[in-house]
Amino acid sequence: MSVTRIATRYAKSLLELAIEQNKLPQVSADVSTLGAAARNRDLYLMLKSPIISADKKNAVLAAIFGKSMDILTMSYLTLLVNKGREQYLPEIAAEFATQYKVLQHITSVKVITAVPVSDALLNELKSRLLASGVTNENLEIETKVDPDLIGGFVLEFDNKRYDASIANKLAELKSEFTKNLYVKEF
Repeated sequence: MSVTRIATRYAKSLLELAIEQNKLPQVSADVSTLGAAARNRDLYLMLKSPIISADKKNAVLAAIFGKSMDILTMSYLTLLVNKGREQYLPEIAAEFATQYKVLQHITSVKVITAVPVSDALLNELKSRLLASGVTNENLEIETKVDPDLIGGFVLEFDNKRYDASIANKLAELKSEFTKNLYVKEF
Protein backbone atom coordinates (compact mmCIF):
# COMPACT_ATOMS: atom_id res chain seq x y z
CA MET A 1 0.00 0.00 0.00
CA SER A 2 1.29 3.48 -0.81
CA VAL A 3 2.44 5.88 1.89
CA THR A 4 -0.18 8.43 0.86
CA ARG A 5 -2.98 5.90 1.18
CA ILE A 6 -1.74 4.75 4.59
CA ALA A 7 -1.39 8.32 5.85
CA THR A 8 -4.85 9.27 4.57
CA ARG A 9 -6.57 6.31 6.20
CA TYR A 10 -4.87 6.64 9.57
CA ALA A 11 -5.34 10.42 9.67
CA LYS A 12 -9.01 10.10 8.77
CA SER A 13 -9.63 7.50 11.46
CA LEU A 14 -8.00 9.68 14.14
CA LEU A 15 -9.93 12.73 12.96
CA GLU A 16 -13.22 10.84 13.14
CA LEU A 17 -12.42 9.50 16.61
CA ALA A 18 -11.49 12.97 17.84
CA ILE A 19 -14.77 14.39 16.51
CA GLU A 20 -16.75 11.53 18.04
CA GLN A 21 -15.15 12.09 21.46
CA ASN A 22 -15.28 15.92 21.24
CA LYS A 23 -11.49 16.16 21.51
CA LEU A 24 -10.67 17.65 18.13
CA PRO A 25 -8.79 20.79 19.30
CA GLN A 26 -6.61 18.85 21.76
CA VAL A 27 -5.90 15.98 19.35
CA SER A 28 -5.08 18.46 16.58
CA ALA A 29 -2.56 20.20 18.83
CA ASP A 30 -1.12 16.81 19.85
CA VAL A 31 -0.72 15.66 16.24
CA SER A 32 0.95 18.95 15.36
CA THR A 33 3.42 18.36 18.19
CA LEU A 34 4.00 14.79 17.03
CA GLY A 35 4.64 15.94 13.47
CA ALA A 36 7.21 18.47 14.67
CA ALA A 37 8.83 15.90 16.98
CA ALA A 38 9.02 13.32 14.18
CA ARG A 39 11.28 15.72 12.29
CA ASN A 40 13.88 15.08 14.98
CA ARG A 41 16.35 12.72 13.37
CA ASP A 42 16.92 10.54 16.44
CA LEU A 43 13.22 10.05 17.14
CA TYR A 44 12.49 9.34 13.48
CA LEU A 45 15.29 6.77 13.25
CA MET A 46 14.03 5.10 16.43
CA LEU A 47 10.50 4.89 15.01
CA LYS A 48 11.78 3.55 11.70
CA SER A 49 14.15 0.97 13.21
CA PRO A 50 13.06 -2.66 12.78
CA ILE A 51 15.50 -3.72 15.50
CA ILE A 52 13.76 -1.85 18.33
CA SER A 53 10.75 -3.76 19.62
CA ALA A 54 7.25 -2.32 19.69
CA ASP A 55 7.24 -2.44 23.50
CA LYS A 56 10.37 -0.29 23.70
CA LYS A 57 9.02 2.16 21.14
CA ASN A 58 5.78 2.47 23.10
CA ALA A 59 7.75 3.01 26.33
CA VAL A 60 9.85 5.75 24.72
CA LEU A 61 6.80 7.49 23.27
CA ALA A 62 4.98 7.26 26.62
CA ALA A 63 7.99 8.72 28.41
CA ILE A 64 8.27 11.62 25.96
CA PHE A 65 4.61 12.44 25.33
CA GLY A 66 2.60 10.57 28.00
CA LYS A 67 2.03 13.44 30.42
CA SER A 68 1.37 16.17 27.88
CA MET A 69 -0.92 14.46 25.40
CA ASP A 70 -4.53 13.37 25.48
CA ILE A 71 -5.29 9.71 26.20
CA LEU A 72 -6.83 9.34 22.73
CA THR A 73 -3.62 10.52 21.07
CA MET A 74 -1.50 8.21 23.21
CA SER A 75 -3.77 5.25 22.46
CA TYR A 76 -3.53 6.10 18.78
CA LEU A 77 0.28 6.18 18.98
CA THR A 78 0.25 2.78 20.66
CA LEU A 79 -1.98 1.46 17.88
CA LEU A 80 0.39 2.82 15.22
CA VAL A 81 3.36 1.12 16.85
CA ASN A 82 1.53 -2.17 17.36
CA LYS A 83 0.43 -2.18 13.70
CA GLY A 84 3.96 -1.37 12.51
CA ARG A 85 2.94 1.99 11.03
CA GLU A 86 4.96 4.29 13.31
CA GLN A 87 7.45 5.07 10.55
CA TYR A 88 4.67 6.92 8.72
CA LEU A 89 4.04 9.33 11.61
CA PRO A 90 5.33 12.44 9.75
CA GLU A 91 3.10 11.72 6.75
CA ILE A 92 0.10 10.90 8.96
CA ALA A 93 0.58 14.15 10.91
CA ALA A 94 0.76 16.18 7.69
CA GLU A 95 -2.35 14.48 6.28
CA PHE A 96 -4.21 15.00 9.57
CA ALA A 97 -3.41 18.73 9.39
CA THR A 98 -4.70 18.85 5.81
CA GLN A 99 -7.94 17.04 6.68
CA TYR A 100 -8.41 19.21 9.79
CA LYS A 101 -8.09 22.38 7.70
CA VAL A 102 -10.64 21.09 5.20
CA LEU A 103 -13.04 20.20 8.02
CA GLN A 104 -12.62 23.60 9.69
CA HIS A 105 -12.74 25.50 6.35
CA ILE A 106 -9.25 26.93 6.81
CA THR A 107 -7.20 28.11 3.85
CA SER A 108 -3.46 28.39 4.37
CA VAL A 109 -1.97 31.30 2.48
CA LYS A 110 1.75 31.92 2.18
CA VAL A 111 2.80 35.50 1.43
CA ILE A 112 6.38 35.99 0.26
CA THR A 113 7.66 39.54 0.02
CA ALA A 114 10.99 41.30 -0.47
CA VAL A 115 10.65 43.21 2.82
CA PRO A 116 8.65 42.52 6.02
CA VAL A 117 4.93 43.24 5.67
CA SER A 118 3.02 45.54 8.03
CA ASP A 119 -0.06 44.36 9.90
CA ALA A 120 -2.20 46.89 8.06
CA LEU A 121 -1.12 45.48 4.70
CA LEU A 122 -1.76 41.91 5.89
CA ASN A 123 -5.27 42.89 7.02
CA GLU A 124 -5.92 44.52 3.64
CA LEU A 125 -4.68 41.39 1.85
CA LYS A 126 -6.86 39.20 4.06
CA SER A 127 -9.97 41.28 3.36
CA ARG A 128 -9.30 41.21 -0.41
CA LEU A 129 -8.78 37.43 -0.40
CA LEU A 130 -12.01 36.93 1.55
CA ALA A 131 -13.90 39.27 -0.79
CA SER A 132 -12.59 37.46 -3.86
CA GLY A 133 -14.27 34.21 -2.84
CA VAL A 134 -11.28 32.06 -3.80
CA THR A 135 -10.51 31.19 -0.17
CA ASN A 136 -12.47 29.82 2.75
CA GLU A 137 -13.75 32.13 5.46
CA ASN A 138 -10.90 31.22 7.82
CA LEU A 139 -7.46 32.28 6.66
CA GLU A 140 -4.15 31.15 8.07
CA ILE A 141 -1.51 33.53 6.74
CA GLU A 142 2.19 32.72 6.84
CA THR A 143 4.67 35.39 5.85
CA LYS A 144 8.17 34.94 4.49
CA VAL A 145 10.78 37.46 3.40
CA ASP A 146 12.83 36.77 0.26
CA PRO A 147 15.01 39.72 -0.82
CA ASP A 148 15.58 38.07 -4.22
CA LEU A 149 12.05 39.15 -5.22
CA ILE A 150 13.32 42.76 -5.38
CA GLY A 151 9.78 44.02 -4.82
CA GLY A 152 6.15 42.96 -5.09
CA PHE A 153 4.87 39.71 -3.61
CA VAL A 154 4.08 36.05 -4.22
CA LEU A 155 0.90 34.38 -2.93
CA GLU A 156 0.65 30.60 -2.58
CA PHE A 157 -2.51 28.71 -1.56
CA ASP A 158 -4.49 25.65 -2.64
CA ASN A 159 -1.66 24.52 -4.94
CA LYS A 160 -1.85 27.85 -6.75
CA ARG A 161 0.81 30.50 -7.08
CA TYR A 162 0.28 34.15 -7.97
CA ASP A 163 3.61 35.82 -8.65
CA ALA A 164 3.49 39.62 -8.75
CA SER A 165 7.15 40.11 -7.92
CA ILE A 166 9.53 42.37 -9.78
CA ALA A 167 11.96 39.48 -10.21
CA ASN A 168 9.23 37.53 -12.06
CA LYS A 169 8.35 40.52 -14.24
CA LEU A 170 12.02 40.95 -15.15
CA ALA A 171 12.31 37.26 -16.01
CA GLU A 172 9.22 37.54 -18.26
CA LEU A 173 10.65 40.60 -19.94
CA LYS A 174 13.99 38.86 -20.53
CA SER A 175 12.14 35.90 -22.03
CA GLU A 176 10.25 38.21 -24.38
CA PHE A 177 13.45 39.83 -25.56
CA THR A 178 15.15 36.49 -26.24
CA LYS A 179 12.12 35.26 -28.22
CA ASN A 180 11.85 38.45 -30.27
CA LEU A 181 11.00 37.23 -33.77
CA TYR A 182 10.98 40.68 -35.27
CA VAL A 183 14.69 41.34 -35.32
CA LYS A 184 15.57 43.32 -38.38
CA GLU A 185 18.58 41.94 -40.19
CA PHE A 186 20.81 44.23 -42.22
